[in-house]
Amino acid sequence: MAELSSLAELGTVTTAAQPAAPVHVQKLDKSGRAYATGKRKNAIARVWVKPGSGKITVNDKEFATYFARPVLQMILNQPIVAANRAGQYDIVATVIGGGLSGQAGAVRHGISKALTYYEPALRSVLKKGGFLTRDSRVVERKKYGKAKARRSFQFSKR
Repeated sequence: MAELSSLAELGTVTTAAQPAAPVHVQKLDKSGRAYATGKRKNAIARVWVKPGSGKITVNDKEFATYFARPVLQMILNQPIVAANRAGQYDIVATVIGGGLSGQAGAVRHGISKALTYYEPALRSVLKKGGFLTRDSRVVERKKYGKAKARRSFQFSKR
């Protein structure tokens, strides 16, 4: 550490070990695909992303037939639209657990993570949209002496 005689010299002294910003590198498997796991509620989705025509498959079905409600289809497409990569990647997902809404959120989370692994430059866009954050809300467990998690049994005066 260098000795300073006045505060004016403080600007000229540089610290030796400045931490650099984290460098995100492309993570691909042997087949040239990016893999990520997405989660929401009790649903877990395994997602693979590879260059292609924009076909999305969920549990060996077309995503529009698996997620019949338009809202769920929109949720699935959000990270692709935000990254402006519609029709550029084929996405294969397997999802288990939870209900359809949780599964759609899990697949969306997995797609977002896999896109950042395939194209690290997209991380800032997807992070800003909130797609890389795992929605950690789960059902609260039932407590003993209660009807549900917090609801008490009906009180009887007589």
